[in-house]
Amino acid sequence: MKSVVFLTLFVVVLSAGSSAQIAQFPLAEIPGVPAKPQVKFAQLENGITLEYAEQGDLSGIPVIFLHGYSDSWRSFELNLPFLPSSIHAFSLSQRGHGDSDKPGHGYSTKNFADDVAAFMDKMRLKKAIIVGHSMGSSNARQFALSHPGRTMGLVIIGSLASFKNNPTITELEGMVAKLEEPVDSDFIHAFQRSTIIRPIPEDYYGTIVKESQKLPVHVWQGVTHGWKDANLAERLSHLRIPVLILWGEKDNFAPQADQFLLYNSLRNSKLEIYKGTGHALHWEEPQRFANDLLEFVNEIKK
Repeated sequence: MKSVVFLTLFVVVLSAGSSAQIAQFPLAEIPGVPAKPQVKFAQLENGITLEYAEQGDLSGIPVIFLHGYSDSWRSFELNLPFLPSSIHAFSLSQRGHGDSDKPGHGYSTKNFADDVAAFMDKMRLKKAIIVGHSMGSSNARQFALSHPGRTMGLVIIGSLASFKNNPTITELEGMVAKLEEPVDSDFIHAFQRSTIIRPIPEDYYGTIVKESQKLPVHVWQGVTHGWKDANLAERLSHLRIPVLILWGEKDNFAPQADQFLLYNSLRNSKLEIYKGTGHALHWEEPQRFANDLLEFVNEIKK
């Protein structure tokens, strides 16, 4: 049965003079954060080499994580420590991002989804749960549409039903179209800060900025060109797989209306709204997100 769950979150108030939601404590001081997962590289059959992080038992349920625009596998670095070894986690740096290959073209949602299928072939995974944030959620939905038999379930975070007719996205596309090498660090900071409302660890914020700085201009622009045709909402009604939709109440990119459009289109879906969080809710509430994901995975296992 579908359900809408409103999560009441404890609101952390920063000083009035702070222009960014960056907490003044290091990642290493977060309780329960163990050693980092193993970072590896996989050369796919299509010739693309992807960076990825892996953890968990080889016999565990495979869960593949797809980050958002300009991020990398490290987008889920705060969440992985809270997952049990029964989840065999693969956090990818998608093409053009992180330390993965950056081809001159090929940044449509289908290109990204085909990479996921090729990665699963490389890892000899028949099926997996696909988790996607923002751009990654569109790629996850495309994967499910293209490979429904290989999709155990979807978790989509900060999802847009369409990239069209969205003033924030239109403004972002206009700024990206004007980018030149080297990409202005002020633009990167402004973009990343716009995705968060509540505090995140200061050194982790520095990490995500450095990951964004790895993108050359042709990737920034290639992705925005590629997502223009990513209007997948109308086709989602054909899917019967379980889907968890997560959305931050103060998301500046993905409108609330899009969440209910996706919820109504996906017949076997559940929508959870995180009060007081932004577009990157898994950074702002890492343990809560991990708990929600684990509950979803356990439901699928039943």
